[in-house]
Amino acid sequence: MGRLDGKVALITGGARGQGAAEAALFAAEGATVYITDVLDDEGEAMAAGLGGSVTYLHHDVADEHEWQAVADGIVEATGGIDVLVNNAGIFQVVGVADTTMADWNRMVAINQTGVFLGLREVGRRMRDRGTGSIVNISSIAGMGGAAMAFAYSATKWAVRGMTKSAALEFASDGVRVNSVHPGIIETAMLDQFGDRIPAIRERIPMGRTASADEVARVVLFLASDESSYCSGHEFVVDGAMTA
Repeated sequence: MGRLDGKVALITGGARGQGAAEAALFAAEGATVYITDVLDDEGEAMAAGLGGSVTYLHHDVADEHEWQAVADGIVEATGGIDVLVNNAGIFQVVGVADTTMADWNRMVAINQTGVFLGLREVGRRMRDRGTGSIVNISSIAGMGGAAMAFAYSATKWAVRGMTKSAALEFASDGVRVNSVHPGIIETAMLDQFGDRIPAIRERIPMGRTASADEVARVVLFLASDESSYCSGHEFVVDGAMTA
């Protein structure tokens, strides 16, 4: 018996990296999984590789009309959404003095507005059914300051705050909302640090970076009924970096 048997899950940013790891684990645990992204070729290949329980949908998380269409389509096809993982996000190494308005607006649109729209569109549908779990992917940059990642850090703090507010609003409706805060994970985002990667690894008390699967297993716990009394809190996966 899988830990997500009978559940329908929507994972944004699921074409690669952390989202793909979450999709694979959720499918293995019995969920019907919808992954969304703007990377259509990668997303379709990922869904095909994971089998018939995984479907890919094109989806720009910054677009409220696309959110409505995706949510309505999944509900029409399956009857409801049990799990939402707001995973889609972007990262940029740039300090506050060099952050342009274009940098800022793009970061906010995807990392912050995308999460808000997911909370609104899927949250209201979960509320109407009286059940659901929403997992927002933040970062350790949402737990403390992050030099040379000003806009990114700002959006990840926002995700943390939105998580708590939504958890309070939805608590009496049977909908749980939590945030996951990864540290240094082996995904394509890490490549942006370039030659600073060895120095970053040296700062990790556990002495290594994490795999995407290690984060996915925490997300799985929050998606499952095993976390039935957990809502409004941060779950940090960082090898003790913020300890």
